[in-house]
Amino acid sequence: MSYLETTRNVYRDAALTPDVGLCCTTNPIWELPGLKIPKIMQEMNYGCGSTVHPRDLSNNPKILYVGVGGGMELLQFAYFSRTKSGVIGVDSVDEMLEASRKNFTEAELQNNWFKSDFVELKKGDALDLPVADNSIDVAAQNCLFNIFKTEDLKKALEEMYRVLKPHGRLVMSDPICEQPMNDELRNDERLRALCLSGSLPLNDYVKALTDVGFGTIEIRARKPYRILDPKHYPTDELIFIESVEVAAIKDPMPEDGPCVFTGKAAIYYGDEDYFDDKKGHVLLQNQPLAVCDKTAGALANLNREDIFISESTFHYDGGGCC
Repeated sequence: MSYLETTRNVYRDAALTPDVGLCCTTNPIWELPGLKIPKIMQEMNYGCGSTVHPRDLSNNPKILYVGVGGGMELLQFAYFSRTKSGVIGVDSVDEMLEASRKNFTEAELQNNWFKSDFVELKKGDALDLPVADNSIDVAAQNCLFNIFKTEDLKKALEEMYRVLKPHGRLVMSDPICEQPMNDELRNDERLRALCLSGSLPLNDYVKALTDVGFGTIEIRARKPYRILDPKHYPTDELIFIESVEVAAIKDPMPEDGPCVFTGKAAIYYGDEDYFDDKKGHVLLQNQPLAVCDKTAGALANLNREDIFISESTFHYDGGGCC
């Protein structure tokens, strides 16, 4: 049995018998006027963080979500589109697709604005998406891609890149881990399916995104997620796992490399009203400007005594240098 088959079995069981403890089902739901999330959807919210922000959903985007869970995120996305097949949900587990269909019936009873045909559910695989090229504005996944081993992760990201329109965005939440894991952890198929032992360091995760062509990366949040301890897992040391929320944008790749925003800011505090580096970055007097890591490095290399560069906060909320 392959690790992917083990994963399908884990989530087949979770579809048939909702498992509140399977993943981080306590993540807060969106509190929006007129949006009611059925309890069963909350119990099947098998994710590790938030994915799409409402600002990603302006101008009636076509939305793709891979790994449907109980349908909660699909319902939240449909709140903004409210059009037939405005949201596409793809999953390889028949039982999870059927559970979502049933949950949408309940959602219709609780939300007078919602119709089940706002969401088109498709049987499919993240490694071979049943979606046309350049047809999606916003794609999302929550706690899925960390399960994949290296070559499968590359294929899944290539598929997302393929289906996105130019300047479309892939928005994700996944576990990450900066500590090395031993082979026993890495090769434990169930722990990988449970979104634990496949966790990558953040830099490796970002590189996987830029290697397939995404020119802009935004780190939107980074927060504690899980502990693997020697009492309960095959490890001699305590392993700390975080979850990260990332947006990868299908912008053209700059000649000098991708723009990766990790929450750095530049502040000019010199004698003039502003500082212009003549490369498209204007710093107003004592006003923080969000900058990508590449721009932060270039400004730091100027060796000026009147420009402050903050450390990465791993929280980027839009705007800035690019």
